[in-house]
Amino acid sequence: MEQIIVYAFPVFSLLILAEYAYGAAIGRNTYRISDAISSLSQGLLSQITTVFTQVFTIGIYTLVFNKIALFHPALWNAWYGWILALVLYDFFDYWYHRYSHEIAIMWAAHVVHHQSQHFNFSTALRQESAYPLLGWIFYLPMAILGVPPDVFAVAGLVVLLYQVWIHTEHIGKLGWFDRYFSSPSNHRVHHAVNDAYIDKNYGGMLIIWDRLFGTYAEEGEEQCVYGTRPPLYSWNPIWANLTVYWKLAKDAFSMGSWSDRLRIWFMPPGWKPDAAIPPFDISSVVLYDPKISRAKLWFGVVQFAILLVASAAFLWNMENLPFGKSSMLVAAISLGLWATGLTLEGRIKAALMLDALAILLAALQIRYL
Repeated sequence: MEQIIVYAFPVFSLLILAEYAYGAAIGRNTYRISDAISSLSQGLLSQITTVFTQVFTIGIYTLVFNKIALFHPALWNAWYGWILALVLYDFFDYWYHRYSHEIAIMWAAHVVHHQSQHFNFSTALRQESAYPLLGWIFYLPMAILGVPPDVFAVAGLVVLLYQVWIHTEHIGKLGWFDRYFSSPSNHRVHHAVNDAYIDKNYGGMLIIWDRLFGTYAEEGEEQCVYGTRPPLYSWNPIWANLTVYWKLAKDAFSMGSWSDRLRIWFMPPGWKPDAAIPPFDISSVVLYDPKISRAKLWFGVVQFAILLVASAAFLWNMENLPFGKSSMLVAAISLGLWATGLTLEGRIKAALMLDALAILLAALQIRYL
């Protein structure tokens, strides 16, 4: 599976370049280099950390399938079985996605995907590293129904890849298509923090789940404002993954009772005992744009390009590497991505220190590749 992702790297790159070129040609560019690199860094981080999370994404599923599956029908080998598996996956993915917005501990993982203040193909690749840790629970009904692990994995990949093209501002409303499928218009609503749009349109491929369960909102005349409440205001990929967990831990520690310290993790994001969630002032949102020199910007671009190649090499060989060596290489690439984020924030001295540490870790392990 990791090698399939490596094959997809040049495809994603061409899509991003094509969207950027189109936006530049019509005078409506939706990209900033720093933001795009930040999003793509999160995508790389989510892929290399599968060395730790794949036991949750497919391992537990396979175990349940082998031990508890009630049926083993041959229909999964037929074309209509594959379509049914896609629909089932999309249905359970709707609930996974919805609860990831409604339960704080799950939002802490999912928030990464929403942190970009732009909406483009690079945003689609801004994936969450910790997201699989709880998500496996939602798909177990498919294992119990007898959907084979390989069919499940392919269905998940199809639903994920489908969602790349709906992360764009250059495709308007699509008429009847918008009524049944997730589309750019529907998904722009999902990423917006406007009061009229917040926590709507969870569907991955099909928007019918939102219409059935009351979470649908149509894109209106109000312009979508993207990001999170509050905005991240950082290019640091490590902090992006930890920020909500850190806030939850601080808030829990400050509470007076142990029951509240536990409840806060499972209540809606922003919940506090005996206090209403304050209204969000959308006029206070400003674009995160730290001023850095052109030299630092291009140094960040070069850093990311090197790490992209390193990540591709790692993913290509991951199945053949001992776990210990994989862990060290993941640490080295993660440090490099962290350094890239610091570079784009103008914190060049700290970035160079992380680069040096990343190179040292990689050098200690490279002979095992």
